[in-house]
Amino acid sequence: MEIFGYCRISSKDQCESRQIMAMNELKIPLQNIFVDKQSGKDFDRPAYKALVEKLQAGDLLWVKELSRLGRDYSEIQNQWRILTKKGIDIAIIDQPLLDTRLHKDLLGTFISELILSVLSFVSQSEFDNIRQRQKEGIAAAKARGVRFGRPIKPTPRNFDELVKRWNAKQLSKEKILKMCSISESTFYRRSVEHRRKQS
Repeated sequence: MEIFGYCRISSKDQCESRQIMAMNELKIPLQNIFVDKQSGKDFDRPAYKALVEKLQAGDLLWVKELSRLGRDYSEIQNQWRILTKKGIDIAIIDQPLLDTRLHKDLLGTFISELILSVLSFVSQSEFDNIRQRQKEGIAAAKARGVRFGRPIKPTPRNFDELVKRWNAKQLSKEKILKMCSISESTFYRRSVEHRRKQS
């Protein structure tokens, strides 16, 4: 029997150290700890796939909390069943009742399934609520005039005049790019805006 750990964070600017520390306390070998840095909306994750390839009957998989395994209600349950049917035990550190080693009889399986259903539903609900709050926050920010994406690079006041001179072949595009410190794509976009203003 081998012991494995699975950690997941939603984005690259988050830190997985809290989960790794929990795995270290369980004496899980470093090479058996798999970490994904992406959303839990599905199980199409490179580290998770590599983990599943290594897991064999009799192995034990530790996860810090159910939401680290995934965020989709039906997918969590589906993956749980796939692993347990292969004879792999799963234990959730923060939810001790979710430990397939505890009860191997019919009643124990029923209780585990029931707890799993409730907790995976809560996990997806939290995920849906986070997404809804993000949408509402973005909408409110846009209503206040907040712009998203890279800031717009200002062009000189005489940009329209420079475009006219470029159209008249009096000035090269390269010279304008250097004078304005802008990229070629920005130049073309702004020159189109200039033509619209003229029409």
